[in-house]
Amino acid sequence: MSVQTPWLASPDQRTGKATGEPAGDQISGGAISGGTGDRKADHIRLALEERMQLDRSFFEDWLFEHNALPEIDRAEIDTSVKFLGRRLRAPLLISCMTGGTEVASEINRNLAIAAERTEIAVGVGSQRKALEEPGTVESFKVREAAPSVPLLANLGAVQLNYGYGIDECRQAVAMIAADALVLHLNPLQEAIQPEGQCDFSSLLEKIAAIAEQLEVPVIAKEVGSGISESLARELVARGVTHLDTAGLGGTSWARIEAARADDVALGDRFAHWGIPTPDSILACRAVPGTTVIGSGGLRNGIDIAKAIALGADLAGMAYPFLAPAMESPENVVHTVERTLRELEIAMFCVGARNISELRQVRITKRSER
Repeated sequence: MSVQTPWLASPDQRTGKATGEPAGDQISGGAISGGTGDRKADHIRLALEERMQLDRSFFEDWLFEHNALPEIDRAEIDTSVKFLGRRLRAPLLISCMTGGTEVASEINRNLAIAAERTEIAVGVGSQRKALEEPGTVESFKVREAAPSVPLLANLGAVQLNYGYGIDECRQAVAMIAADALVLHLNPLQEAIQPEGQCDFSSLLEKIAAIAEQLEVPVIAKEVGSGISESLARELVARGVTHLDTAGLGGTSWARIEAARADDVALGDRFAHWGIPTPDSILACRAVPGTTVIGSGGLRNGIDIAKAIALGADLAGMAYPFLAPAMESPENVVHTVERTLRELEIAMFCVGARNISELRQVRITKRSER
């Protein structure tokens, strides 16, 4: 399905309480004194505030048809998938969040331990700080805690216009022995961020060059505004076949950066800018040859089931794991286990024995019923 609607907020969407998930990359946190580390501290602190979350879930617009006689044994349900050559217990990625600070180091380690214990994938936040300040490298190095699951490295694609190239990309991958490199796309966040870097010119070919030269796959990922079908086609045509939607529906990075810039009104103006995650999943799935990670506003196992039924190969979640990761790996494990139980129950109630069958289940939009 082609998604061509220019997603811009209607007036009645500009207010309301929030419930969302950090849709993007680097969650990070502290005070606003200008450095990368302080910015990362700001992000962690602000991402936990309810007002930074969107006021609705776009996944609630989509409904499964309940099967009162599923004709399967719940004990036989298999949620396992393969991703980046490794087996996962379920199609779930703990999305890229943070790094570069003492608190971030604890968060990353707790997330990695939990990912290993529950057999799901995990990513780290932007490693730019580690490349520029080697003393922060340890906050990203979590492979020892997660030796058998897919681990994603992470850099901002815009850095390719500010001196970064294949060497820095290789360093980021080697730093954590990653299975893939996320190049995150965040024009809205950079435009509002006080210290944002906004030269996004000619990046497509530079991303293509990295994908061609790098020894591991490149994943193109938005951070809260979604990937359109037209961009997905441009990326796939250049060898970037792994796409992470990180669509509209979770944490508002417009609001977070506007808060840091002391311009709350600007953040509210752009809080609903972007492509809702379900629509971005459909858009990316319409492009042959893609591996689609559906992320942005997913809160629970039902949302994961819906993302898979809409066409995602994997679901990404961040916000639900952030607060638990600030406490302990056990708290993260508990949250993951609850989420996977919800996924299994949803599969049972639509009669899907495995993820392949879940992809074939009928799901409709409320307006189409």
